[in-house]
Amino acid sequence: METGLPKFDSAFSIDCVIFGFEAGELKILLIERAEDPFKDWWALPGNLVENDEGIESAATRILYELTGWRELHMEQFHTFGDVNRHPLGRVITVAYYALIRINGKKEVKPVTQYAKKAFWHPINDLPRLGFDHSDIFETSIQKLRRRLSYQPIAFELLPEKFTLTQLQLLYEAILNKKLDKRNFRKKMLSYGFLKELDEKQKGVSYRAAKLYKFDRRKYNKIFQNDMNEE
Repeated sequence: METGLPKFDSAFSIDCVIFGFEAGELKILLIERAEDPFKDWWALPGNLVENDEGIESAATRILYELTGWRELHMEQFHTFGDVNRHPLGRVITVAYYALIRINGKKEVKPVTQYAKKAFWHPINDLPRLGFDHSDIFETSIQKLRRRLSYQPIAFELLPEKFTLTQLQLLYEAILNKKLDKRNFRKKMLSYGFLKELDEKQKGVSYRAAKLYKFDRRKYNKIFQNDMNEE
């Protein structure tokens, strides 16, 4: 029976922006594509959604195929649907992002022929990316900067134990600007959710600094009190 409705011929894809922090630099995970379009180009980890799978399960599958990782928590942050964003036809992509501790993750190793390799690349010197992946990245970093102003997301990128210098370097890397050392430390300590440890850095050639931990229980208590006062 004719319904008068148009036929649907759009495809869907998943693209992932995975943030990590290493050696004072904010980085994202890129893959080297092994297939057309954009063969041999660098791109964000991503691929098409199969006809018989949902968006969330597709995101899990695609990330595993391109990194070898499982059970990585990711969040949707935007949908990109420009008509000409893909050279082979109409492809609407759902973009996800994740924050991880690079040193706490195993080796990045694609398990599919679709990607030659994957590696971490500093965000301040990104190569030219395939498709509209530069736009996807720019949207993700703006999202990250907004969240940094009201959520303690920085601690998801740092080691469990960190120095105040490491914390400041991370904020500067995300915000892309220098911060006053004295004011930054005073502000961070005033929040009350940084726990000073009876430990210092080890294996450094300079004067070892104190180590801190993020006290999530105290943060949740402070946040709950603030909500109750509103």
